Amino acid sequence: MTANKPIPELAQVRLGYIPLTDAAPLIIALEHGHFARYGLDVALSQQTSWATLRDKLGVGYLDGAHLLAPMALACSLGIEGLQQPLVTALSLGLNGNAITLADNLFRDMQVSAGGYATSAAALAAVVAQRRASGADPLTFASVYPASNHTYLLRYWLSAAGIDPDRDVKLIVVPPPQMVQRLRQGAIYGYCVGEPWNTLAVREGVGGIAATGHDVWNNAPEKVLAVSAAWAERYPATHAALISALVEAAQWLDASLENRREAAVLLARPEYLDLPVEVIVGSLVGDVAVDPRGGRRELSDFHVFHRYAANFPWRSHALWMLEQMVRSGQLSEDADLVAVAEAVYRPDIYRRSVGHLGLPVPVVDMKAEGGHRGVWKLGEGDEAVTLGPDRFIDNAVFDPRVLGAKIA
Repeated sequence: MTANKPIPELAQVRLGYIPLTDAAPLIIALEHGHFARYGLDVALSQQTSWATLRDKLGVGYLDGAHLLAPMALACSLGIEGLQQPLVTALSLGLNGNAITLADNLFRDMQVSAGGYATSAAALAAVVAQRRASGADPLTFASVYPASNHTYLLRYWLSAAGIDPDRDVKLIVVPPPQMVQRLRQGAIYGYCVGEPWNTLAVREGVGGIAATGHDVWNNAPEKVLAVSAAWAERYPATHAALISALVEAAQWLDASLENRREAAVLLARPEYLDLPVEVIVGSLVGDVAVDPRGGRRELSDFHVFHRYAANFPWRSHALWMLEQMVRSGQLSEDADLVAVAEAVYRPDIYRRSVGHLGLPVPVVDMKAEGGHRGVWKLGEGDEAVTLGPDRFIDNAVFDPRVLGAKIA
């Protein structure tokens, strides 16, 4: 790892993003001058859908992007559109998603549910009744086929005995359109990032049945993605972007006051263009989940830097690739380890942040699902504090089963 601050080859960089609360590291890095301190003149380009963002990154209109973590893998494999080898050497955070259901469905389910995290069991009864009566399956939306929104929604349904391929219908809707589609009755629910869950609650059209954290504690969400060719051509620019974004993520996790300040910035017309009250709740861990006033305290709803949140774990990549196989997007004989190693680049992360003096994992992979509380990886000066990683069904994902080495 270098102890020197990177000096970028490029001064001007164009980054794409979708209007979501977890785009905060990019917005803070711009507004607070983190990019500028590394000699970068960054332009942020808001996009309307993940498919549009994917295509503009693929053709070079964008130098990099706030991208769905599985999308970086899918683009490199040619799944769901343009094939473009991408790399990520930076996770932009953990968690941030929720599953919101139409209010009438949400009310009926909560009467019999044992709690928000287990409410899919009540949904299973509704699904069974509709199937018995010959009614059409309920339609639910996620933001993109190769997304953790899709995989967490499928996981949540499956944990309650609902077959996501036969018992319900899954479609794709861009995040800013979710609330409107729910209000129109075109869908019965969705999995999306904030603030589009809180907005549905605020407008009385939906309730939050589960958060992504309920399904998988501290799941990966967005990454900084660039093309493999761009990363090779501009390594110092890439390192400068990573360093600036890590500093912004540190600031976001430093205090609740910083989170409140971030909400004000995100609310501005050029970014999310929503009331601050819709954005701030999930950032400070006070989340409205029911139009009738129900709330949950969720301190880990957004994790931007704690728990080594910025490290690009190859075990995360392998879990997502396994979900692609499980959902039929990827062949069972695909070399998942080779794909994970090509796209996820912890080596670049370590080189990029060496000058910041941060604790960095010395391994690229870890088992997922075995920790219900905060834990330490490593010993002595090399120890890194990580967060809970429990799955809703108490499963454990061990990347060594796929032939990956944890060393």
